[in-house]
Amino acid sequence: MLYFDHCASTPPYEEVVQTMMEVMKSHYANPSSLHQRGTAADKLIERARSVVSKQFGTRGGEWIFTSGGTESNNIAIKGIAKQYSGRGKHLITTEIEHASVYETFAQLEQDGFNVTYLPVSASGHVSVEQVADALTEETILVSVMHVNNEIGTVQPIELIGHLLKRYPKVFFHVDAVQSIGKMSIDIEKWGIDLVSGSAHKLRGPRGVGLLYVRNGIKLYPLLTGGSQEAGFRAGTQNVPAIVAAAKALRMSRETEEARYTEMSALRSRLASIVNAIPELKLNGGEPLAPNIVHFSYPGMKPEVVVHKLEQHGIMASTKSACSSKDNMPSRVLLALGASAEHASGGIRISFGDEHRSHDIDRVGTALRQVVAELKPLERRLT
Repeated sequence: MLYFDHCASTPPYEEVVQTMMEVMKSHYANPSSLHQRGTAADKLIERARSVVSKQFGTRGGEWIFTSGGTESNNIAIKGIAKQYSGRGKHLITTEIEHASVYETFAQLEQDGFNVTYLPVSASGHVSVEQVADALTEETILVSVMHVNNEIGTVQPIELIGHLLKRYPKVFFHVDAVQSIGKMSIDIEKWGIDLVSGSAHKLRGPRGVGLLYVRNGIKLYPLLTGGSQEAGFRAGTQNVPAIVAAAKALRMSRETEEARYTEMSALRSRLASIVNAIPELKLNGGEPLAPNIVHFSYPGMKPEVVVHKLEQHGIMASTKSACSSKDNMPSRVLLALGASAEHASGGIRISFGDEHRSHDIDRVGTALRQVVAELKPLERRLT
């Protein structure tokens, strides 16, 4: 069975698993305790924080450990909105953000904030000009994801960051959950104020998120009751998972450039295979992440395709894992202008370090077989 659902979660490095086990056995003390073992646990967290900062070359900000990408996004967005609402109550994001961003902004609308949702092109991109046109004197936050978790489109984060440098009262948040470890991101050079990441998307443990907060930024805390994580997030830290997450990040970043080249070749190979199957329609346009191929089978329920692929030894997914069990058309594909039929039939293939060209060919064989088996069952399109 081949696992092609890396956007949902990745298999951890063996070294990461071993590290987590060792720390769990030997450093079980509460890192907030004042005794020797508590202090030792706290030092491990600070060492992990230093590793993370070194990997990104960030000297002008603090890295906060959270429970995952969803919490990191929530802390960044709600933290800015509530802390700086006195400056203004206008927020900007896009129509294709991950649910943990999109629904957070929807919640803030209910709290009286004014949110501009930037539309995307048919290829799945926003432009820096759209951001510039949406800015007002009331704008306090722009949040744009680096890589879309569903179709893999890459947004012009560097250009947006350079634009926003001219607006010092506007904070710039980037959801980089799907790009860290796979694509280059220069946080300080690009002018990003807050960055979200997640360990289990880069071969680390589940339950650990990353949040970069530029120096001088205050965030209204979502969790209170302790001074942990610079006061941004109360609660006892998960020491073994944090140490393991830092190790996974280091290992991923060290091989990032080679990974990008290898995965880009695999993506091109699979995209060509999909494009040669008339019933399937590729979604999204360049620039795209190196490890995601997304397509639709209009007229066929995506869960049927996923289950059929599994019977052929391929584990794939429909849309985002966070919303894959609902039966609604993809919000992302609808934003690209796809029909409800097209948007209801999306399939995502996302790969990782273990995959080679022969694995991609095996996916292609499975796809051709699945389409042949399902074609007689296609719903008639009107």
